[in-house]
Amino acid sequence: MKILVIRFSSIGDVVLTTPIIRCLKQQTNAEIHFITKKAFEPILKDNPYIDKLITIKSSIKEIKEELKTEQYDEIIDLHKNLRTKALKRYLGVPAYSFDKLNIKKWMLVKFKRDLMPDIHIVDRYFETVKHLDVVSDKQPGDLFIEIKNKVDIQQTFGIKDSFVAIAVGAQFATKRLPFEKLVEVIEKISDPIVLAGGPTDEALANQIIKHFNRPSIYNACGNFNLQQSASIVSQAAVLLTNDTGLMHIAACYKTPIVSVWGNTVPQLGMYPYLPQNKELFSIHEVKDLNCRPCSKIGFQKCPKGHFNCMLQQSSVEIVKKIQEKL
Repeated sequence: MKILVIRFSSIGDVVLTTPIIRCLKQQTNAEIHFITKKAFEPILKDNPYIDKLITIKSSIKEIKEELKTEQYDEIIDLHKNLRTKALKRYLGVPAYSFDKLNIKKWMLVKFKRDLMPDIHIVDRYFETVKHLDVVSDKQPGDLFIEIKNKVDIQQTFGIKDSFVAIAVGAQFATKRLPFEKLVEVIEKISDPIVLAGGPTDEALANQIIKHFNRPSIYNACGNFNLQQSASIVSQAAVLLTNDTGLMHIAACYKTPIVSVWGNTVPQLGMYPYLPQNKELFSIHEVKDLNCRPCSKIGFQKCPKGHFNCMLQQSSVEIVKKIQEKL
Protein backbone atom coordinates (compact mmCIF):
# COMPACT_ATOMS: atom_id res chain seq x y z
CA MET A 1 0.00 0.00 0.00
CA LYS A 2 1.28 3.45 -0.94
CA ILE A 3 -0.09 6.52 0.85
CA LEU A 4 0.45 10.22 0.14
CA VAL A 5 0.14 12.52 3.18
CA ILE A 6 -0.33 16.25 2.53
CA ARG A 7 0.51 19.17 4.82
CA PHE A 8 2.09 22.19 3.13
CA SER A 9 2.69 24.49 6.12
CA SER A 10 3.56 25.83 8.66
CA ILE A 11 6.19 24.80 11.25
CA GLY A 12 3.84 23.88 14.08
CA ASP A 13 1.22 22.31 11.80
CA VAL A 14 3.80 20.13 10.07
CA VAL A 15 5.31 19.03 13.40
CA LEU A 16 1.84 18.06 14.60
CA THR A 17 1.40 15.66 11.67
CA THR A 18 4.34 13.51 12.80
CA PRO A 19 2.39 11.33 15.27
CA ILE A 20 0.09 10.40 12.36
CA ILE A 21 3.05 9.57 10.13
CA ARG A 22 4.62 7.38 12.81
CA CYS A 23 1.45 5.48 13.59
CA LEU A 24 0.57 5.06 9.90
CA LYS A 25 3.96 3.51 9.22
CA GLN A 26 4.09 1.32 12.32
CA GLN A 27 0.51 0.09 12.16
CA THR A 28 0.05 -0.44 8.40
CA ASN A 29 3.65 -0.85 7.12
CA ALA A 30 2.52 1.13 4.08
CA GLU A 31 4.91 3.11 1.91
CA ILE A 32 4.51 6.67 3.17
CA HIS A 33 5.12 9.68 0.96
CA PHE A 34 4.74 13.20 2.35
CA ILE A 35 4.41 16.49 0.48
CA THR A 36 5.15 19.88 2.05
CA LYS A 37 6.71 23.22 1.18
CA LYS A 38 10.48 23.35 0.74
CA ALA A 39 10.84 25.71 3.72
CA PHE A 40 9.63 22.97 6.08
CA GLU A 41 11.80 20.17 4.73
CA PRO A 42 14.13 20.26 7.82
CA ILE A 43 11.22 19.14 10.01
CA LEU A 44 10.73 15.91 8.05
CA LYS A 45 13.80 15.07 5.98
CA ASP A 46 15.35 12.73 8.57
CA ASN A 47 12.07 11.13 9.66
CA PRO A 48 12.48 7.32 9.39
CA TYR A 49 8.72 6.85 9.03
CA ILE A 50 8.65 8.71 5.70
CA ASP A 51 9.76 6.71 2.67
CA LYS A 52 9.75 9.67 0.29
CA LEU A 53 9.61 13.37 1.06
CA ILE A 54 8.36 15.60 -1.75
CA THR A 55 8.62 19.38 -1.59
CA ILE A 56 7.30 22.32 -3.57
CA LYS A 57 8.51 25.91 -3.64
CA SER A 58 5.19 27.54 -4.45
CA SER A 59 2.90 25.45 -6.66
CA ILE A 60 1.71 21.85 -6.99
CA LYS A 61 2.36 22.24 -10.73
CA GLU A 62 6.02 21.59 -9.89
CA ILE A 63 5.34 17.97 -8.92
CA LYS A 64 1.95 16.99 -10.44
CA GLU A 65 3.39 14.70 -13.09
CA GLU A 66 5.80 13.08 -10.62
CA LEU A 67 2.95 12.34 -8.22
CA LYS A 68 0.80 10.88 -11.01
CA THR A 69 3.43 8.24 -11.77
CA GLU A 70 3.49 7.08 -8.13
CA GLN A 71 0.02 5.50 -8.43
CA TYR A 72 -0.98 6.05 -4.82
CA ASP A 73 -3.58 3.84 -3.21
CA GLU A 74 -4.95 6.75 -1.23
CA ILE A 75 -4.34 10.28 0.01
CA ILE A 76 -4.45 11.55 3.59
CA ASP A 77 -5.10 15.28 3.36
CA LEU A 78 -4.15 17.03 6.61
CA HIS A 79 -4.28 20.50 5.08
CA LYS A 80 -7.56 20.69 3.16
CA ASN A 81 -7.60 23.82 1.03
CA LEU A 82 -8.19 24.67 -2.62
CA ARG A 83 -4.68 23.53 -3.52
CA THR A 84 -5.14 20.09 -1.99
CA LYS A 85 -8.60 19.79 -3.53
CA ALA A 86 -7.12 20.38 -6.98
CA LEU A 87 -4.33 17.88 -6.34
CA LYS A 88 -6.73 15.18 -5.14
CA ARG A 89 -8.96 15.70 -8.17
CA TYR A 90 -5.94 15.44 -10.48
CA LEU A 91 -4.60 12.24 -8.91
CA GLY A 92 -8.06 10.65 -8.84
CA VAL A 93 -7.50 8.18 -6.01
CA PRO A 94 -9.47 7.71 -2.77
CA ALA A 95 -8.78 10.62 -0.42
CA TYR A 96 -9.56 11.29 3.23
CA SER A 97 -9.53 14.85 4.51
CA PHE A 98 -9.01 16.47 7.89
CA ASP A 99 -12.05 18.38 9.17
CA LYS A 100 -10.81 21.92 9.86
CA LEU A 101 -14.02 22.87 11.73
CA ASN A 102 -13.94 26.27 10.04
CA ILE A 103 -17.53 27.18 10.97
CA LYS A 104 -16.92 26.41 14.64
CA LYS A 105 -13.68 28.38 14.55
CA TRP A 106 -15.52 31.28 12.94
CA MET A 107 -18.20 31.15 15.63
CA LEU A 108 -15.52 31.24 18.33
CA VAL A 109 -13.62 34.15 16.78
CA LYS A 110 -16.59 36.18 15.54
CA PHE A 111 -19.15 35.64 18.29
CA LYS A 112 -17.01 34.15 21.12
CA ARG A 113 -19.31 31.13 21.09
CA ASP A 114 -17.20 28.07 21.85
CA LEU A 115 -18.48 25.05 19.91
CA MET A 116 -15.02 23.55 19.48
CA PRO A 117 -14.59 19.94 20.67
CA ASP A 118 -12.35 19.48 23.70
CA ILE A 119 -9.79 17.54 21.69
CA HIS A 120 -6.30 18.30 20.46
CA ILE A 121 -5.83 18.86 16.73
CA VAL A 122 -3.55 15.80 16.55
CA ASP A 123 -6.35 13.58 17.79
CA ARG A 124 -8.59 15.18 15.16
CA TYR A 125 -5.93 14.31 12.59
CA PHE A 126 -6.24 10.69 13.70
CA GLU A 127 -9.90 10.71 12.64
CA THR A 128 -8.59 10.96 9.07
CA VAL A 129 -6.87 7.54 9.29
CA LYS A 130 -9.41 5.63 11.39
CA HIS A 131 -10.65 3.74 8.28
CA LEU A 132 -7.20 2.06 8.28
CA ASP A 133 -7.64 1.09 11.95
CA VAL A 134 -4.73 3.39 12.81
CA VAL A 135 -4.95 4.69 16.36
CA SER A 136 -2.88 7.09 18.43
CA ASP A 137 0.04 5.67 20.43
CA LYS A 138 -0.35 8.62 22.82
CA GLN A 139 3.21 9.77 22.21
CA PRO A 140 4.36 13.27 21.20
CA GLY A 141 5.57 14.25 17.76
CA ASP A 142 8.96 13.66 16.16
CA LEU A 143 11.71 15.90 14.87
CA PHE A 144 14.92 14.04 14.10
CA ILE A 145 18.09 16.14 14.17
CA GLU A 146 21.09 15.41 11.99
CA ILE A 147 24.33 14.97 13.93
CA LYS A 148 25.85 18.00 12.18
CA ASN A 149 22.98 20.15 13.50
CA LYS A 150 23.25 19.13 17.15
CA VAL A 151 24.40 22.14 19.17
CA ASP A 152 26.93 21.70 21.96
CA ILE A 153 25.50 24.13 24.52
CA GLN A 154 28.65 24.37 26.62
CA GLN A 155 30.96 24.87 23.67
CA THR A 156 28.63 27.33 21.90
CA PHE A 157 27.42 29.45 24.82
CA GLY A 158 29.68 28.44 27.69
CA ILE A 159 26.67 27.15 29.67
CA LYS A 160 27.62 24.24 31.90
CA ASP A 161 24.40 23.74 33.84
CA SER A 162 20.68 24.09 33.14
CA PHE A 163 19.32 27.05 31.18
CA VAL A 164 16.01 28.64 30.26
CA ALA A 165 15.16 28.93 26.57
CA ILE A 166 12.84 31.76 25.55
CA ALA A 167 11.18 31.67 22.13
CA VAL A 168 10.69 35.40 21.72
CA GLY A 169 8.96 35.42 18.36
CA ALA A 170 5.83 34.41 16.51
CA GLN A 171 4.60 35.03 12.99
CA PHE A 172 2.11 37.66 14.15
CA ALA A 173 2.70 40.44 16.68
CA THR A 174 -0.54 39.73 18.55
CA LYS A 175 0.85 36.30 19.45
CA ARG A 176 4.12 37.70 20.84
CA LEU A 177 4.85 38.66 24.42
CA PRO A 178 5.93 42.32 24.03
CA PHE A 179 9.33 43.65 25.01
CA GLU A 180 8.18 45.23 28.28
CA LYS A 181 6.64 41.97 29.48
CA LEU A 182 9.69 39.98 28.47
CA VAL A 183 11.77 42.38 30.54
CA GLU A 184 9.52 41.84 33.58
CA VAL A 185 9.94 38.08 33.26
CA ILE A 186 13.69 38.03 32.55
CA GLU A 187 14.41 40.36 35.50
CA LYS A 188 13.17 37.60 37.81
CA ILE A 189 15.22 34.76 36.27
CA SER A 190 18.76 34.25 37.53
CA ASP A 191 19.56 31.15 35.44
CA PRO A 192 21.31 31.43 32.07
CA ILE A 193 18.91 32.32 29.26
CA VAL A 194 19.09 31.50 25.55
CA LEU A 195 16.82 33.59 23.30
CA ALA A 196 15.61 31.31 20.50
CA GLY A 197 14.00 32.15 17.18
CA GLY A 198 14.56 32.92 13.53
CA PRO A 199 16.00 35.88 11.61
CA THR A 200 12.80 37.93 12.07
CA ASP A 201 13.24 37.70 15.87
CA GLU A 202 16.82 38.95 15.89
CA ALA A 203 15.97 42.63 16.42
CA LEU A 204 13.84 41.89 19.49
CA ALA A 205 16.52 39.59 20.89
CA ASN A 206 19.19 42.27 20.38
CA GLN A 207 16.95 44.79 22.17
CA ILE A 208 16.74 42.43 25.15
CA ILE A 209 20.49 41.80 25.17
CA LYS A 210 21.18 45.55 25.06
CA HIS A 211 18.68 46.29 27.83
CA PHE A 212 20.11 43.82 30.31
CA ASN A 213 23.78 43.78 29.31
CA ARG A 214 24.00 40.53 31.25
CA PRO A 215 26.64 37.97 30.15
CA SER A 216 24.35 35.05 30.98
CA ILE A 217 21.77 36.00 28.31
CA TYR A 218 22.59 34.63 24.86
CA ASN A 219 21.09 35.49 21.49
CA ALA A 220 20.42 32.46 19.27
CA CYS A 221 17.91 34.22 17.02
CA GLY A 222 18.82 34.14 13.37
CA ASN A 223 22.17 32.47 14.03
CA PHE A 224 20.99 28.86 13.81
CA ASN A 225 18.96 26.86 11.31
CA LEU A 226 15.67 25.18 12.22
CA GLN A 227 17.20 21.87 13.30
CA GLN A 228 19.86 23.66 15.34
CA SER A 229 17.17 25.72 17.07
CA ALA A 230 15.35 22.47 17.79
CA SER A 231 18.55 21.08 19.29
CA ILE A 232 18.86 24.10 21.61
CA VAL A 233 15.23 23.81 22.74
CA SER A 234 15.57 20.07 23.30
CA GLN A 235 18.35 20.68 25.85
CA ALA A 236 16.62 23.47 27.78
CA ALA A 237 15.46 22.90 31.34
CA VAL A 238 12.30 24.79 30.39
CA LEU A 239 11.02 26.75 27.39
CA LEU A 240 9.06 29.99 27.73
CA THR A 241 7.19 30.41 24.49
CA ASN A 242 4.37 32.11 22.67
CA ASP A 243 1.88 30.12 20.61
CA THR A 244 4.39 29.31 17.90
CA GLY A 245 6.33 26.57 16.12
CA LEU A 246 9.09 26.20 18.72
CA MET A 247 6.42 25.33 21.29
CA HIS A 248 5.42 22.29 19.23
CA ILE A 249 9.05 21.39 18.55
CA ALA A 250 9.81 21.46 22.29
CA ALA A 251 6.93 19.05 22.93
CA CYS A 252 8.63 16.49 20.67
CA TYR A 253 11.47 16.28 23.22
CA LYS A 254 9.25 16.52 26.30
CA THR A 255 10.93 19.79 27.23
CA PRO A 256 8.86 21.48 29.98
CA ILE A 257 6.89 24.32 28.42
CA VAL A 258 5.49 27.57 29.82
CA SER A 259 3.21 28.85 27.06
CA VAL A 260 1.83 32.39 26.83
CA TRP A 261 -1.29 33.04 24.77
CA GLY A 262 -2.34 36.39 23.34
CA ASN A 263 -5.01 36.75 20.67
CA THR A 264 -5.26 32.97 20.04
CA VAL A 265 -6.75 30.47 22.47
CA PRO A 266 -6.00 26.83 23.38
CA GLN A 267 -9.61 25.91 22.52
CA LEU A 268 -8.53 25.96 18.87
CA GLY A 269 -6.75 22.69 19.71
CA MET A 270 -3.12 23.60 19.12
CA TYR A 271 -1.65 23.65 22.61
CA PRO A 272 1.46 21.49 23.31
CA TYR A 273 0.88 17.86 22.34
CA LEU A 274 2.04 15.87 25.35
CA PRO A 275 -0.81 13.36 25.82
CA GLN A 276 0.87 11.34 28.58
CA ASN A 277 2.70 14.27 30.18
CA LYS A 278 0.23 17.15 30.43
CA GLU A 279 1.92 18.28 33.62
CA LEU A 280 4.94 19.25 31.49
CA PHE A 281 3.23 22.35 30.15
CA SER A 282 1.33 25.31 31.53
CA ILE A 283 -0.94 27.76 29.73
CA HIS A 284 -1.01 31.46 30.59
CA GLU A 285 -3.79 33.65 29.24
CA VAL A 286 -5.80 36.68 30.30
CA LYS A 287 -9.26 35.32 31.00
CA ASP A 288 -12.60 37.04 30.44
CA LEU A 289 -11.50 39.46 27.73
CA ASN A 290 -14.54 39.90 25.51
CA CYS A 291 -12.35 40.60 22.48
CA ARG A 292 -10.46 37.32 22.65
CA PRO A 293 -9.86 35.41 20.43
CA CYS A 294 -9.79 38.13 17.80
CA SER A 295 -8.33 35.77 15.19
CA LYS A 296 -7.48 32.09 14.77
CA ILE A 297 -4.08 33.15 13.44
CA GLY A 298 -3.15 36.69 14.43
CA PHE A 299 -2.56 40.31 13.41
CA GLN A 300 0.47 42.58 13.21
CA LYS A 301 -1.13 44.89 15.76
CA CYS A 302 -4.00 44.68 18.22
CA PRO A 303 -7.23 45.50 16.31
CA LYS A 304 -8.63 47.11 19.48
CA GLY A 305 -5.50 49.15 20.15
CA HIS A 306 -5.01 48.08 23.79
CA PHE A 307 -3.31 44.64 23.49
CA ASN A 308 -4.64 43.62 26.91
CA CYS A 309 -4.34 39.92 26.07
CA MET A 310 -0.57 40.28 26.47
CA LEU A 311 -0.06 43.45 28.49
CA GLN A 312 -2.22 42.11 31.32
CA GLN A 313 -0.29 38.83 31.55
CA SER A 314 1.06 38.12 35.04
CA SER A 315 4.84 38.00 34.89
CA VAL A 316 4.80 36.71 38.48
CA GLU A 317 2.74 33.66 37.51
CA ILE A 318 4.85 33.05 34.43
CA VAL A 319 8.09 33.13 36.41
CA LYS A 320 6.56 30.94 39.11
CA LYS A 321 5.90 28.22 36.54
CA ILE A 322 9.35 28.58 35.04
CA GLN A 323 10.93 28.12 38.45
CA GLU A 324 8.71 25.12 39.21
CA LYS A 325 9.84 23.41 36.02
CA LEU A 326 13.48 24.28 36.70
